[in-house]
Amino acid sequence: VSRLSLSDEDRRVRDWFAEACKGARCEVTVDDMGNMFARRSGRHNAAVPIAIGSHLDTQPAGGKFDGIAGVLSGLEVIRTLNDVGYCTEAPLEVINWTNEEGSRFAPPMLGSGVFAGVISRDFAYSREDRQGKKFGEELERIGYRGSARCGEHRLGTYFELHIEQGPMLEMEGKTIGVVTEAQGQRWYEVTLTGQAGHAGSTPMHLRKDALLGCARIVEGVNRIGLDHAPLAVSTVGLVEVRPNSPNVIPGSVFFTVDLRHPEDDMMAKMDAEFREMVSRVAGESGLGVELSEIYVRPSTEFDRACVEQVREAAERLNYKYSEMVSGPGHDALYVARVVPAALVFIPCEGGISHDEAENARPEDVEAGANVLLHVVLARDATTFEGKHV
Repeated sequence: VSRLSLSDEDRRVRDWFAEACKGARCEVTVDDMGNMFARRSGRHNAAVPIAIGSHLDTQPAGGKFDGIAGVLSGLEVIRTLNDVGYCTEAPLEVINWTNEEGSRFAPPMLGSGVFAGVISRDFAYSREDRQGKKFGEELERIGYRGSARCGEHRLGTYFELHIEQGPMLEMEGKTIGVVTEAQGQRWYEVTLTGQAGHAGSTPMHLRKDALLGCARIVEGVNRIGLDHAPLAVSTVGLVEVRPNSPNVIPGSVFFTVDLRHPEDDMMAKMDAEFREMVSRVAGESGLGVELSEIYVRPSTEFDRACVEQVREAAERLNYKYSEMVSGPGHDALYVARVVPAALVFIPCEGGISHDEAENARPEDVEAGANVLLHVVLARDATTFEGKHV
């Protein structure tokens, strides 16, 4: 599956989602970041809505459950309530957040980040893909730059269902992951500049090989993750070599680095080690270096009452569950900064995600949607009591 953010494929799935929501008697609005809100009326429409959401964009060669399982589970909750003729006290909303993946426009979670006030709209609009196309221009091109200002849309509570994107639930034989917190994350863009030259006539001792320097840094990044294991992870995920010719010494290399840890003090230590290592390798290799930190997300604790309602729903439905810390980033992490929020995981086969082999069993997706339904009904009772109106 390939639905890069703000691509024609993204536009088509957005169009389909909007029509599906209208068919479920929801009113669809779009803000100026392209975030989509499908609202089902309640008895008290002045109350702030209970929201379920995730994202519809994918990695370049992504799976068919990442993100979309959460969005469609929210829609299924609304359809189920429609089928039985149940009207909630508060309105309900299903949300599609823009550019969660960050695979086309880095950093990730731009839509929810602007919504939460963590990222500026101007910064988001200025982000460019590898072809130099700007986020703001592509948002306009596909027709999903709405008139409402992002961040002004009020929410009362937010729940998100997502595949785990890891192996633990499946290994433990659990159906539901009750996510209590999410680890911190930092993204970097690095460019090493050496000197391109002929591969046959440039002596080894005179070379300034940017790719060789990159290889040393890749090994160093991996070592940082191992040194801070088992909680830390570290990844070099994208590498571009220039001029990228078989018989030319690489003159420059652009690459990205992803560091994660659930403890902010350890994340800061990993950051310092990474910066020192890059500077040292560049100096020893005779390379120029540009290092930009493009994304910083501290660790996040989810609302205790919301987490408890997820746990209670799993118990009520007799689903085996585990409390978990989220390794991946999700829109719920940003939304949790401005409204009470919680994250629900379901297993994915083999822990495989961000890959075409990604899969989830229908019964697990159903279980996750059932948990969302029960959580929404429980939260609705709380909302009507006036605690979040």
